Amino acid sequence: MEATRLIAVRHGETAWNVDTRIQGQLDIGLNATGEWQARRVGQALADEAIDVIYASDLSRAWNTALEIARPTGLQVLPEPRLRERAFGSFEGMSFAEIEKTLPDQARLWRERDPEFAPEGGESLIVFRDRVTTVASELAARHAGQLVVLVAHGGVMDVLYRAATRQALQAPRTWLLRNAAINRILWTPEGFSLVGWSDEAHLTDASRDEATT
Repeated sequence: MEATRLIAVRHGETAWNVDTRIQGQLDIGLNATGEWQARRVGQALADEAIDVIYASDLSRAWNTALEIARPTGLQVLPEPRLRERAFGSFEGMSFAEIEKTLPDQARLWRERDPEFAPEGGESLIVFRDRVTTVASELAARHAGQLVVLVAHGGVMDVLYRAATRQALQAPRTWLLRNAAINRILWTPEGFSLVGWSDEAHLTDASRDEATT
């Protein structure tokens, strides 16, 4: 089976990114900076020979994907399994609020306990399996092609770890910038990293966050 080239893009900025508020699977739209970032990444990828574009159906990712699709004439295909990690009771809370009101759960989250899940949310293990499964399925479906996946910071983190063989609990030392371009290669043996966090099309208006 031929290798599949993947371009993975995190959505543009939202007001909740700025406020360090957990979005999870809440449908928070792009702010003005995020809309600009989406247009810029669409322009940056305009000359790529993209075969198909898949996106999380949450509007911040979906609208970013529409800007990538605009120069290509392609339709964006919705893939709900590309949604951000479900954070359950954490959703809508800021990092500081979680630390103050739920210190024990905050510690498990901060330490990246693979089995910890906020009430009503997903554990890291469940989330990782969801993301790697759908990314592998889509890559295999389009063997030998160039596939764009537009999703969320947590999804980017899982893909990076899969491509570099990083453990779920390994401290993050890589960037998850809004609207940065990340390149991964997929074969039946797994993922490998080609390039990460290309921001040449952006200014310092993109924000890095641990989890959104």
